[in-house]
Amino acid sequence: MTSPRQLGTSDLHVFPLALGGNVFGWTADAAQSFAVLDAYAAAGGNFVDTADLYSAWAPGNEGGESETVIGDWLAARGNRDDIVVATKVGAHPQYKGLSATTIKAAAEASLRRLRTDHIDLYYTHFDDPEVPVEEIITALDQLVKEGKVRAIAASNLTAARLQESLDFSAREGLASYVALQPHYNLVSRDTYEGELQKTAERAGLAAVPYFALASGFLTGKYRPGVTVDSARAEGAQEHLETERGRAVLAALDTIAQERGAEIATVALAWLAARPTVVAPIASARTVEQLPALLALAELELTEEERATLTAASE
Repeated sequence: MTSPRQLGTSDLHVFPLALGGNVFGWTADAAQSFAVLDAYAAAGGNFVDTADLYSAWAPGNEGGESETVIGDWLAARGNRDDIVVATKVGAHPQYKGLSATTIKAAAEASLRRLRTDHIDLYYTHFDDPEVPVEEIITALDQLVKEGKVRAIAASNLTAARLQESLDFSAREGLASYVALQPHYNLVSRDTYEGELQKTAERAGLAAVPYFALASGFLTGKYRPGVTVDSARAEGAQEHLETERGRAVLAALDTIAQERGAEIATVALAWLAARPTVVAPIASARTVEQLPALLALAELELTEEERATLTAASE
């Protein structure tokens, strides 16, 4: 049985792979989504990541579809207490930005859709530079005091704004960020590595990287001359045209073959072993896509294998 990992300084303990909910109510309908969620939970998974925005970009959707699917699943299975639910605020078409009033209203809407009285981990989805960190943190702290949110976190934030937020929380004795959701994977290291990672490390924050498989590129299914039927194919395909992308793929191929593992598993295992990373996020549209992701919990790369991948992705 995989030991759960502590999420930063919080009292939340999570499975080493967070299940991304961006596909629920978009490329996966309710039945497919339930099947994926069931299989993830059956394997010991307990960390589901969504956002109030998902999937407002899809024709006919208005945002909140993913939360609704997850809420219906939690209600149907009666397993709310077993699942760590993470969602985000700030990007829903009706609740844009991070003013105190927006945060309060958006949180209530998320709670209704998730059919629960509390959100375990509540992220600011994108920074709102027009709103002072004092207002953002105070609004989030209020939700924690009311018992509506257990822990707070940030996504897509600069090191400077993160530090400013942490300083304010410490000074005023308010709820403080425990986790960070950066864009981070084998072919996209520049956003996170550097000041942001150092800031997270100093504060004991947990990193929960999104696009952990680079929109599917790090599953190995994208190859020269191969057409993949996926809503995210264009983004993934771009990595094939870079030297870094090709070098990473070659290194993954070798290690995956030697370890008898899936390419996606090896890519996730590299990420999970990086400093500050607690649980990479990956999504599955079908149950068949899950085993390669879940296998992350059992695969520990050697120091040499990690070094090979790190060098290939420089």
